[in-house]
Amino acid sequence: MKISIITPSYNSSRFISQTIESVLNQTYKNWEMIIVDDKSLDNSNTIVEEYIKKDNRIKLIKLNKNIGAAMARNKALEIAQGRYIAFLDSDDIWMPSKLEVQIKFMQENNYPISFTSYKIIDENGIDNNHIIRVVDSLNLKQYLKNTIIGFSTSMIDRELVKEELKFLNIRIRQDTNLWITIFKNGYKAYGLDEVLVKYRVHSNSISSNKVKAAKQVWNLYFNIHKFGLIKSIYYFSWYAFNAVKKRIKG
Repeated sequence: MKISIITPSYNSSRFISQTIESVLNQTYKNWEMIIVDDKSLDNSNTIVEEYIKKDNRIKLIKLNKNIGAAMARNKALEIAQGRYIAFLDSDDIWMPSKLEVQIKFMQENNYPISFTSYKIIDENGIDNNHIIRVVDSLNLKQYLKNTIIGFSTSMIDRELVKEELKFLNIRIRQDTNLWITIFKNGYKAYGLDEVLVKYRVHSNSISSNKVKAAKQVWNLYFNIHKFGLIKSIYYFSWYAFNAVKKRIKG
C-alpha cells in the first residue's frame, strides 16, 4: 500500500535535508513524498531538486505566491496517490521504522487514523529527553480536551476516512481544525506508544506561538465550530491544562 507523505516547505533550507533523509531511510519503501514549496526565499528548492535527481519518489510543487501551510497541504492532497496519508513538517525527523510500524499497526487493527509518541528536540537537533506519550485513543470530546496528536506522527487511511481531507485556510492550528472536523463525523484516532518522530521546537518562537495557538484554539471552539460558550470554556480549560502538562518534562 502506497503512503503519500505531505510536506509543506517555506525557507526550510536549514532542516529540509534531515527531513528528507529520514524519509529515504525508512524501512517501508512504498511511498511518495510531496513537498510543496510556499514561495521560499532561500535555497530550499535547490536542495530538494538535488534529492529528486536521486529518487523519483520525491516530488516538488513550486507555488507562485505564498499561501500558507494549510493551502500548501491542500495542493499536495490534490495529487496524492497513496491510500495512506502521512504528514511530515519540513523540520521534523522520522525514525527509520516509522512508516513500517505504523502502517502495520493500522492494518492489523483496521484503524482509520493513528498517531505515535514523539520526542522533543531543539532547533540544533539536541534531544532534551522530553517525550510526549500518546493516549490509547481519541474521539471528539477527548481531543477537544487534549490536542495531543503530534501532526508529524499522524497517518490517515483514506479508504476508511470517507470525508474529503482538506485544510481550512488559517495560518496556525490547521491540524487541530482538521482533526475536529474529522472527529465530528464519528471517527476515532488510535495511539501507538512508540517514539517514532523527533519534533523540533524553535527557541525563538515558543512563548509567542503558544499564545497565538491558544487564541486560535479558542477561535476554533467558539467561532468556527460553534460549540457554545459553556462547552467552549469547558473544553478550552482542559486544553490549556493539558498543553501546560505536555511542556513539563516527565
